[in-house]
Amino acid sequence: MRLDDEQESQNIEDRRGSRVSRGVVGGGLGSIAIVLIALFFGVDPSIILQGGPPQSNVSQEPVPQSQQAGARDEGREFVSRVLGSTERVWGEIFQRAGKQYAEPNLVLFSGRVQSACGFASAAAGPFYCGNDQKVYIDLSFYRELRERFKAPGDFAQAYVVAHEVGHHVQNLLGIMDKVKARQSRAGEREANGLPVRLELQADCLAGIWASFANQERRILEPGDVEEGLNAAAQIGDDTLQKRAQGYVVPEGFTHGSAEQRVRWFRRGIETGDLKQCDTFSGGGVL
Repeated sequence: MRLDDEQESQNIEDRRGSRVSRGVVGGGLGSIAIVLIALFFGVDPSIILQGGPPQSNVSQEPVPQSQQAGARDEGREFVSRVLGSTERVWGEIFQRAGKQYAEPNLVLFSGRVQSACGFASAAAGPFYCGNDQKVYIDLSFYRELRERFKAPGDFAQAYVVAHEVGHHVQNLLGIMDKVKARQSRAGEREANGLPVRLELQADCLAGIWASFANQERRILEPGDVEEGLNAAAQIGDDTLQKRAQGYVVPEGFTHGSAEQRVRWFRRGIETGDLKQCDTFSGGGVL
């Protein structure tokens, strides 16, 4: 990827090196399990819990950073430029639609973190919390993406950030609230399928960002699109289930199959058209 022309975002919260003491999250062990499962798959836990931010006595105590003073932090710089690119692109798209884009913060953490959606460890993976409108990521996930999920490459890493920002776009547009309301009225099968549609739409929105950013700043290099599509395939629910248990349970999907994720991400990249990202059918996005 070529990100030299993209400005670094000023909306980075660096909590790496902070000490997080876990407290008791309201709602009991069942709620905690649901929150962690949701966070592992990158879903806003409130979509599942149907409630507000949990109360806790988790505290964060700053401790000295382990990084050398003055050393270049390439991981932070990379996600900062990707976030800055999403801010520019979505700001322009919202402005054209007569709307204002409220930029999300991106929180860097190491090991574990407290968000307005609850407590999460690095094993939860990157996630978006709609309650505080922040994206959370432990940069060690990129090593997991490369080694465990067999999805190397900088565009694969950028796709992760763009997907979570896609959830923020959904939140600003009221799509998440509509999904919650629809879940409360739907039968079990439809209610379980709605989060998958939400995730596939976030994939398409990530593709929209890549399409616009490449048109304006030529950020993509040969092989980048293939890296992103491979990442989408490697974190498809069927691929993850086969890797974990040797067989596929479609009823347990949370993000969609590899084929679905690739198809929607590709649709966003190739069309650059928000109307093509309607995974719920009818009505469009903006």
